[in-house]
Amino acid sequence: MTAPAAPAVLDRDGLNALVAALVVQGRTVVGPTVRDGAIVLAELTSADALPYGWGVELDAGRYRLVRREDGAAFAHSAGPHSWKSFLHPARERLWSADRTPDGAVSFTPHEPEVPSYAFLGVRPCDLQAIAIQDRVLTGGRYADDGYGRRRRKALLIAAECTEPGATCFCVSTGGGPAADPGYDLALTEIVDGSGHRFLVRVGSDEGAELLDGIPHRTADQVTQDTADAVVDAARDRMGRSLPPVDLRTLMGASLDAERWDDVAARCLTCGNCTMVCPTCFCTTTEEVTDLTGDHTERRQRWDSCFDLDFSYLHGGPVRSSARSRYRQWLTHKLSTWHDQFGTTGCVGCGRCIAWCPAGIDITEEVAALDAERAEDPEHAHAGTETD
Repeated sequence: MTAPAAPAVLDRDGLNALVAALVVQGRTVVGPTVRDGAIVLAELTSADALPYGWGVELDAGRYRLVRREDGAAFAHSAGPHSWKSFLHPARERLWSADRTPDGAVSFTPHEPEVPSYAFLGVRPCDLQAIAIQDRVLTGGRYADDGYGRRRRKALLIAAECTEPGATCFCVSTGGGPAADPGYDLALTEIVDGSGHRFLVRVGSDEGAELLDGIPHRTADQVTQDTADAVVDAARDRMGRSLPPVDLRTLMGASLDAERWDDVAARCLTCGNCTMVCPTCFCTTTEEVTDLTGDHTERRQRWDSCFDLDFSYLHGGPVRSSARSRYRQWLTHKLSTWHDQFGTTGCVGCGRCIAWCPAGIDITEEVAALDAERAEDPEHAHAGTETD
């Protein structure tokens, strides 16, 4: 960005104009909306589809929509969907192959025209998750070309968090509730005696150009101070927290902890936590052939380290027990992810807690591991990967 633009203010009409401008640009606008008893991410053609006046009540294994009296659009915690569903879709065709009557085989890569997305209402935790997936899927030696094409065309409009949920713990992972750089525009919603409005900060030239084309006013100091205050207040109202310890060391020193048996007795190994997680990226491939045998396709789909076959080698799976699979997921997320990608794999969004059918809470599990190590530090040590 050539020069930082001054913060601006949009009212509800301005937010409508923002969405309309994005649609005119030919972008596919995706944002939160109410559907099927939850706040989900879906294509929007108007800002009127935003979940005005809706919030959520969250707890381990529990999610419930509730009405709000203030009519806020973004005063809700993360729902079951993340932006991963659009940038790194659950299923994707990679290529197809056809056999001609003379026996020759031709291969055709699948490179569809990807949408020009505009993501509206990206939470700071999800903004951090997108940055993590950028490093994982485009920053290494083996890049995911499909992800890269979609990501390069995506415009990000963040919505800073003012109402953390009972399962949120982003502050513990070094994120939110304020939006870190990486957005094109960032909104902070304010509903008070002065009205319903959105403070807008610009993070890119594209964001500045978009803002210039819609009705807005320069932000006054009172609005800026109020926006800072509501975000700061949210920081102090996180529903959960991770223990303030070196998680890399803790997880590496807890491979033989008895707590893994406790959580394994409750874990269904269903993989819900990996499906709703905004950073889990594992995939597998499958070949699908038609009945004639003359046409086949290779498809990529999400996979989960909770799947028994995920670690299958000749002779059987490496991680055959629920204990070893849950331990693999949590240890990778909080510890060995650093070794691979230079950052944690958890952004503290709390989805894995809310959408676990058994109500397993990773902050509780980490605290229990920390307590067990404190009680018997000599017993906690690195164990084998197959137990």
